[in-house]
Amino acid sequence: MFEIGDKAVYPGHGVGVIEAIETKQILGKRQAFYILRILDNGMTIMIPRDNVEAARLRGIIQKFEIPKVINILKDRDVTIDNQTWNRRYREYMEKINTGSIYEIAEVLRDLHLLKAEKELSFGEKKIMDMAKNLLVKELAVARDVKESEVLREIKTIFGS
Repeated sequence: MFEIGDKAVYPGHGVGVIEAIETKQILGKRQAFYILRILDNGMTIMIPRDNVEAARLRGIIQKFEIPKVINILKDRDVTIDNQTWNRRYREYMEKINTGSIYEIAEVLRDLHLLKAEKELSFGEKKIMDMAKNLLVKELAVARDVKESEVLREIKTIFGS
C-alpha cells in the first residue's frame, strides 16, 4: 500500500509521486484510486488500489538493490539476439513494460552492445533513450542525487 507523497514506478512511464488517494463511484461500485503524477512529464494516472499488482505499480528500488542494476549494465558476457530489428523491438518493449528496473537495465545494456556492432534502427534508438531515461530517473530518486550524476555514471560504464 502507498501513502500520499510516496514515490512509485509505473511501467513504461517511470517515477511518479502519489498525490492523492480518492474514492470514486464507478458503475455503482465505490472504488479507491491512487492518483499518480509522473515526475518526467506531469501526466496524471489513476490506478485502482485493488489493481496495483495487475498495473505493476511498485515502489522505488532500495539502495541495496542498486549494485545489481549497475552490474547488469557492466556485464559484457551476454549474447545479443541476431533476430530482425522489429522482433527485437517487440521483445525490448515487453521488457520495459514489465516495469522491472533489472529488465530495463538489460535493454539499455543490450542496445549499447548492439550499437557497437551496427547502426541501430530508429525504433531501437527510441527504446534505448526510453530505457536510459527510466533508469536514470529511478536511480537518481533511489540514491537521492541529481539525474546528471547518474547519467555521467552510465556514460562511464558504456564509455560514451
